[in-house]
Amino acid sequence: MRALSSLRWKIALTTTAVCCMVAAALGILVHNVVARQIVGEVRAKAEADLDHALGHYEYGTSHGDVDVALDPPDLPGPLRELVARGDTGSMVGHRGEQPVMWAAGPADEQALAIWIPFGNTRDRLRDIDTAILASAGLAAGVVALAGLFLADRISRRLATTAAVARRISSGDLDARVNFPADGGGGDGGDRRPARSRDEVRDVAQALDSMAESLQARLDAEKRFTADVAHELRTPLTGSLAAAALLPEGRPKEMINDRLKALHRLTEDLLEISRLDSGVERAEPAQVELGRAVRRAVSGSGHEAVVRVLRDTVVLTDRRRLDRILANLLVNSHKHGRPPVEVTVEGPVVVVRDHGPGYPAELIEQGPQRFRTGDPGRGRGHGLGLTIVVGQAAVLEIGLTFANAPDGGAVTTLRLPVGRLPEAG
Repeated sequence: MRALSSLRWKIALTTTAVCCMVAAALGILVHNVVARQIVGEVRAKAEADLDHALGHYEYGTSHGDVDVALDPPDLPGPLRELVARGDTGSMVGHRGEQPVMWAAGPADEQALAIWIPFGNTRDRLRDIDTAILASAGLAAGVVALAGLFLADRISRRLATTAAVARRISSGDLDARVNFPADGGGGDGGDRRPARSRDEVRDVAQALDSMAESLQARLDAEKRFTADVAHELRTPLTGSLAAAALLPEGRPKEMINDRLKALHRLTEDLLEISRLDSGVERAEPAQVELGRAVRRAVSGSGHEAVVRVLRDTVVLTDRRRLDRILANLLVNSHKHGRPPVEVTVEGPVVVVRDHGPGYPAELIEQGPQRFRTGDPGRGRGHGLGLTIVVGQAAVLEIGLTFANAPDGGAVTTLRLPVGRLPEAG
């Protein structure tokens, strides 16, 4: 049922239905015209033979080769009534079991009737009807195939456009439709303007233009972020060095605290710029996941309960994994509530807190830079989770954000499994 509801089948079935209706209308018209002509010829011959028979009857001469009789018992009732009123007429009927064309007229208050065999004429009409039906069926089949072919071309091009739109929405801004000028589908081809209007190509070109514009804006944003971070790095380093020369006291602590926060933000921006540019490369190695997680948690400076249900060896970059876990722990302590739990089960690491949980838009759309959640819930996210997503992509780690049924944010990491070291 789903296949029949696709656009190609709808177009093909609609085209076929229209063709069948047109063929039926033309078939009925042709049948009526031809039948009227053929039956008219037989009727005219019967009436001519009747006139000939009436003339012979009037003069009392022989009727020749014409089958004629007075008041034959097989004469149809309507024709007998017509003759009783003094008129002549003709109609198709039967004589015995044979179809005939009857013609009758008044003769001395009786009905003088002649008949002509009608079987060959009826067979001829049936042959004509069969030819009309065969021609209509052939035409409907050809139109259906042509409609299916054209619908398939349109459907494939629309499907290609939709697939590219989905790739763009998932973050692949390099995806383009690029339909060639002849209207064919595919991801390649020239961009020459077509000689005729094509609405599907118009949609594809609009999508490509939108993707190019969006990509240009995002590239400009990335360059701006990187430039700002680079420009801030040097004066911040100097400011931190100058702040170290201040006399001890509360003002120095406050200045150092704000400068360090600004310095961390600058480093995060630089890291995001490197992740966006695609220059980050992992250095994977075989790592015992349980031990690596314990080290990362202890080195983060944040309290968390680590449970290793089942240890395994994974293939990852431990420095980047430490960065991911540290950012998740910072986020849990900043926006959630203790206890923070880190569970290792095979290649899966789950980080959970017992706070209000992730905002719905984060779960649906993923982390966005500097976006905050519902202020009333006290939940937000800045650059930390964005870095987590970027580093996870570099390490090919499956990453999901969710909320626990009883409350709390849950982040799940699925790491690539490495081979166990061979015993030697």
